[in-house]
Amino acid sequence: MSERPKPRVTVIGLGRMGIPIASAFLDAGYPTTVWNRTAAKADALIAQGASRAATATEAVAASQLVIVPLLDHHTVREALASAAPALRGRTLVNLANSTPDHARELAAWAEEHGADYLDGAMMALPETVATPEGFFLYSGSQPAFTAYRRELEVMAPAHYFGTDPGAAEVHDLALLGAGYAALTGFLHAAALLDSMGTTPEVFAPLAARWLHGMAEFLPELAREAGSATYRDGVSTVDLNRAAVDSLIQLSRASGIATDVHEPLKALLDSRSSDGHGQDSFSSVFELLRSSPGSHEG
Repeated sequence: MSERPKPRVTVIGLGRMGIPIASAFLDAGYPTTVWNRTAAKADALIAQGASRAATATEAVAASQLVIVPLLDHHTVREALASAAPALRGRTLVNLANSTPDHARELAAWAEEHGADYLDGAMMALPETVATPEGFFLYSGSQPAFTAYRRELEVMAPAHYFGTDPGAAEVHDLALLGAGYAALTGFLHAAALLDSMGTTPEVFAPLAARWLHGMAEFLPELAREAGSATYRDGVSTVDLNRAAVDSLIQLSRASGIATDVHEPLKALLDSRSSDGHGQDSFSSVFELLRSSPGSHEG
């Protein structure tokens, strides 16, 4: 069986992510139409072989697959408002920063206009588009994801989280939350060490090595939290409670804000006072989940 022909792709929005996304499709041999409110941003892509659309409506009408890496929900609705009649029979892939409710709202709007809808979250930087280092999350129309998975993976490895259009945004925000916690912890540590004469540049390689080891520990934490089996953990609540308490005391003595770690200390204190001091650190999950203790062993 011969491989199906490559469909025409439209990219609407040529910002930091839109340009490398459109370039990736051109490099992969896809006929690509581009549109941006500031037309000059398309010039380099036109020189690379892209087709320039004069309007958003023309851009949508040009392709069956319409990729929209704009800034946010409002910008997407504004850009596509005049193009709504052209959406019928097309697949709209929204890659804008959004909330789960905004994704569901846009999915309903696209469906009203006869389009399949995929919501996407870009876990990538411009330089990691079309490389294994980046990855994109998707939810929404399963037929659309199945039909266009090859095209979606031109941009980055694709992960699908079900038919709820908001699911990709929930997973996106969860990943961002994990990252923000790690980055904020690093900046707090850098501030603490800076007061002792160790610069952030000197500290960064040590922190990266430590965080790499912690990342390797995540599957074990996931196993414990998923099974609610906390009795044999190698890193207990009370052990970490003492460490966090020492960190807070050192921060206070050094004139460094303690806000970063006070919430964790409160969770560990609560867990210990409930008689779970010898349980694994991962048992803090029971205080954070929406139904605390409902499946704890």
